[in-house]
Amino acid sequence: MIEFSLTKPITTLAEPFDFAEEIRRSRFLAHGAAAHSEAEAMAFLARVRVSDATHNCWAWRVGDGYRSSDDGEPGGTAGRPILAAIDGQGLNHVVVVVTRWFGGIKLGAGGLVRAYGGGAAKCLRAAQKKTLRPLLRAQLEVGFSDASPFYTILDRPGVRRLGDGEYTADGVRWALGVEPDEVEGLRRTVADVTRGAGRLTITIKHDPSRVGA
Repeated sequence: MIEFSLTKPITTLAEPFDFAEEIRRSRFLAHGAAAHSEAEAMAFLARVRVSDATHNCWAWRVGDGYRSSDDGEPGGTAGRPILAAIDGQGLNHVVVVVTRWFGGIKLGAGGLVRAYGGGAAKCLRAAQKKTLRPLLRAQLEVGFSDASPFYTILDRPGVRRLGDGEYTADGVRWALGVEPDEVEGLRRTVADVTRGAGRLTITIKHDPSRVGA
């Protein structure tokens, strides 16, 4: 399984998107979505594939990892064009599934490449995008008397709580993912709210399993 490690901003889809068209009596339905691992991509395929369709062709790109499938179409006419559509638009952490219902007219290899690659490209072009940025992993520790405001403060943009707070002998400890640009602002907030008693510590440079949207 390929999991992602994000060290620079990437562009992916903000939400799943579908695009349908008919080409020479064959119906094509493209589904696109964000996927942050091979497991997520394959789970999306399992959700949207149509069992009684002629073909469910797909491709995904997660970081440097990728896979594609022609699902019975001639080799190289479906999965690779879908992957090329993802890469051609500079997207990452994306999966696309293109389902075909055969209409009785053969499209030929070139026609299939245009249908699958073109349908995927149109789907991705119309979909809403978002930028994912690397998060720094941080640890925040505050006393019991200062903890309450942080349940709201830590919902601010650019900061993500990685699990629930952990109670310690002296207060509450949170594991956080923080966008680099938000670190100093969060430090100031912690100092102001706790009157200098709180402690924000950056534990590693980049969180290997979390990203911010």
